[in-house]
Amino acid sequence: MKLATLKNGTRDGKLVVVSRDLTRFTDASFLVPTLQAALDDWRRIAPHLATLAESLETNAVPSERFHEHNAHSPLPRAYQWADGSAYVNHVELVRKARGAEMPASFWTDPLIYQGGSDSFVPPRDPIRMADEAFGIDMEAEVAVVVDDVPMGASLEEAREAIRLVMLVNDVTLRAITGPELAKGFGFFQSKPSSAFSPVAVTPDELGDAWDGGRLTLPPSQA
Repeated sequence: MKLATLKNGTRDGKLVVVSRDLTRFTDASFLVPTLQAALDDWRRIAPHLATLAESLETNAVPSERFHEHNAHSPLPRAYQWADGSAYVNHVELVRKARGAEMPASFWTDPLIYQGGSDSFVPPRDPIRMADEAFGIDMEAEVAVVVDDVPMGASLEEAREAIRLVMLVNDVTLRAITGPELAKGFGFFQSKPSSAFSPVAVTPDELGDAWDGGRLTLPPSQA
């Protein structure tokens, strides 16, 4: 199924189910008001959302035209946003751009940082910055939304915790990155709010392109 959050004047928006062709939606807030609330009770709520999604496909429930400009990021804010650099060739190119060598350990021990998650940018809204001289850079990435993951989880346990998949437009201020990292405390000012795709999908929507932990599609086709 495909889930979205529509802007409604509140911080967390309203949860809706979107048709597979992304043209229509139906209100899901009578089941659960927000996507975060659905995630907090996923095992109970997900089957009801799936039934609603099937009813939408068969025109058995009221629906309206889905407009991406009315959508917030599926999670307008989240309890945590962790970004890992799993595509090492990209890491190598970015470091070369600022004159830094990439340690060999990055091929086996990926970079990861905890970014700000207090707010995310709606997918069709402007990305606002105080000064373009900060060097605004944007990267297309794949994000997963997970349920509770136990400490010391195995690879299989981590895979089983994946609930939704979405795209992210990850924003970096390249002119600030170097000086900030030189302080030794990691990213903060150089990593402002990112924007996510208008919808988040359950892994089964991805078919053979999803192997349980990795998406084998270019972002333009995801």
